[in-house]
Amino acid sequence: MTLSGDVCVVTGACGFLGEKLVRLLLEEEKLAEIRLLDRNIQSELIQSFDDCKGETKVNVFEGDIRDRELLRRACKGAALVIHTASLIDVNGATEYSELYGVNVEGTQLLLEICIQENVASFIYTSSIEVAGPNPRGDPIINGDEDTHYSSCLKFSYSKTKQEAEQICLQANGELLRNGGQLATCALRPMYIYGPGCRFTLGHMRDGIRNGNVLLRMSRREAKVNPVYVGNAALAHLQAGRALKDSQKRAVMGGNFYYISDDTPPVSYSDFNYAVLSPLGFGIQERPILPFPLLYLLSFLMELLHFVLRPFLKFTPPLNRQLLTMLNTPFSFSYQKAHRDFGYSPRYDWEEARKCTSDWLASVLPAKRQQLT
Repeated sequence: MTLSGDVCVVTGACGFLGEKLVRLLLEEEKLAEIRLLDRNIQSELIQSFDDCKGETKVNVFEGDIRDRELLRRACKGAALVIHTASLIDVNGATEYSELYGVNVEGTQLLLEICIQENVASFIYTSSIEVAGPNPRGDPIINGDEDTHYSSCLKFSYSKTKQEAEQICLQANGELLRNGGQLATCALRPMYIYGPGCRFTLGHMRDGIRNGNVLLRMSRREAKVNPVYVGNAALAHLQAGRALKDSQKRAVMGGNFYYISDDTPPVSYSDFNYAVLSPLGFGIQERPILPFPLLYLLSFLMELLHFVLRPFLKFTPPLNRQLLTMLNTPFSFSYQKAHRDFGYSPRYDWEEARKCTSDWLASVLPAKRQQLT
């Protein structure tokens, strides 16, 4: 199955994942039209699509995901919506009301518009953080969609992504105005890395400030399995194609899928070292403080944040949930996605690592200059 002749909407189209997905759709599908919805449209990015769009129309819809009329215009006549737009916040810098408004209410509104405008298929970009880890730091090693896990989410981001995912999956089978039925599924990528990843860029910046030595915030044994952005984008494309097949549509509808690849399981800190060591960065042998002391320090910073909140905007650089996430073995298999809609990673670890390191090398001089 292909998406040839269809109209596809991508929300968050100028984001880290969204941009890669749009480019992939333009390169590999003969869509009638692709509609890019984002709060901040980057004109130079749109121009960069000219060399690969062929005869596909590319139209831009700039605005807020909570704007009903904007969503109605974007979705009118569309066959597929891929909803990657999201506010990401791992350290409590964004107000909960804003996170909830964008991540939950925006998703709910988009689904309502899809039903009214007879959009047949809806793919939601969820997150590994919907699964956990829980505050106890209970590990999962090579888990799957049937792995039982007692999770109690503390992050505002995680909670809003979980609620939005549930709304999406519950909408599967909703009756469209034309008598058809909406099919929905959710993809849960692992930590996504690759060219353009602002988190890797942040770790590089901290390493520069620390004399080209990366900070170790993860224990070596706390292994996770990040996914390359090119493979995460490919999974969305393959899911979209599969939803056009009636048999696969029946299997996929209402389900979530973990999206990983063949990146070797490694701790978050050792992953940063793997992509930054070719640039001459080292890494601390052990965390600056034992884990229990870091946990206590995180609690005290959270307490200070709570006390100062009415008077001063203070964002703790570390919190207990983030520290637990960084130090819990938490990895998942992509085999269900492979079985149900044919997902197989296109980029192996060596290629993904080289692309990431090459991109980091290209921006390193500018980062050094900014910090001197």
